Amino acid sequence: MRKKLMIIFLLFQGLSLPACVRHGERVAFPEPRPLGRGFSTYQPAADPGKASRDAEAADPSGILTLRQALALALMHNPRLKAYSWKVRETEARQLEASLRPNPELVFEAEDVGGAGDKREFESSAFTIQLSRLIELGGKRDRRERLASLDNAAAGWEYERVRLDLFTEVTKSFIEVLASRQKLDFTEELLRLSEELLGVVGRRVDAGKDSPLEKTKASVAHSTIKIEHQRAIRELELSRRKLGSAWSVDDPVFSGIAGDLDMICPVPPFDDLARLVNENPGIARWAGEIDRRKAALDLENAKAFPDITLSGGMRKYNDTGENLFLFGISFPIQLSNRNQAGKLLAAYQLAGARESRIAEETGVRAELAGSYSDLSSACMEALELRDNVLHGAQSVFDASMLSYKEGKLDYLHILDAQRTLFKVKMQYIEVLAEYHKAKTDVERLIGRPIDECAYLKSEDNK
Repeated sequence: MRKKLMIIFLLFQGLSLPACVRHGERVAFPEPRPLGRGFSTYQPAADPGKASRDAEAADPSGILTLRQALALALMHNPRLKAYSWKVRETEARQLEASLRPNPELVFEAEDVGGAGDKREFESSAFTIQLSRLIELGGKRDRRERLASLDNAAAGWEYERVRLDLFTEVTKSFIEVLASRQKLDFTEELLRLSEELLGVVGRRVDAGKDSPLEKTKASVAHSTIKIEHQRAIRELELSRRKLGSAWSVDDPVFSGIAGDLDMICPVPPFDDLARLVNENPGIARWAGEIDRRKAALDLENAKAFPDITLSGGMRKYNDTGENLFLFGISFPIQLSNRNQAGKLLAAYQLAGARESRIAEETGVRAELAGSYSDLSSACMEALELRDNVLHGAQSVFDASMLSYKEGKLDYLHILDAQRTLFKVKMQYIEVLAEYHKAKTDVERLIGRPIDECAYLKSEDNK
């Protein structure tokens, strides 16, 4: 009898043990790609009690550098913050996956409230029973591994968003630089146009030129004023777009530091193509395929039925007897053996393998396109800078001098002015295209192009 009581006691104790918590390895935020690795990025506290709404970004009021803009965006951009919380969500799911099912406590009262001998609780029976689901087939381990890989996948998505934001801010900064250069140029051209309008007016008053020349000069001056106003609006719009990266509607920085004229040699395409696996869109697929395999393993494990162990005690009031109960139950899987779940997971695994190939093919094609844009913009910018822009400026300056000396008519000045304006604007736009294409290439390979040249020299040693 004592042995039976001991067995029942141990069974009861085993069923009532608290669910064991196992914390799997949290991959969370992966190692950042070399591009922008030196910047701090927003990562919320793992402890919800310590998480609080961050203070708004301190909008810089002086000269803004690209590094300052990137640092502000990576710490205060709402989209990146939202993705960082998604990583924390997968950490919570990982914790949940590590927990065992809770036990169930059941209390029953039988033969209560009858008549005669069964009135009230005279001959009632009371049962208290504890039961617990026991998972078989390694479901818990496989579920926890799947949650861990979900956590890693969320981390890669965060890294992709980080690189996209890094690229967007850099492009916005380039647009501000280009808009600032256009405004500076139109201001200079407007000053020269006002000076020229005065010269034409004096020549017309002196009878040296026809009044028609003054009308032409006035029209040209008005056209430049329109372009100047357009440049002001473009600069304001580009400033607001840049400030929105760190949630500021009307940025107050007084100026911007940068040089669009800095053009670096373009590395060979093959050197860049070898680094395409640094792209988070490709790098994440190794873990994604492992995640789909883990999901298939879990679905296979679900084909094994789980059992429920139970144990307890029943007391009969009419006899005063105390009896012990124990039992085991399990489902009979006649038609549903999780065939659909296993088939779905197998399809998803096969689809993931094809998606990985498609992702890599797409990134390589995008790299080829961005590289073509980069090479074309680089050659065009160098040609404009070295051969065209200097010549257009020289022709305009010589025409101005000759007109003041009465050696040329106004049509030559007007033609030289239009040519200079067109070439200068084209040069600024091409410079912006070059730097934007360079930024796109760097996003696709996950590292700066200058670093690629360094790596190549290291390989040749």
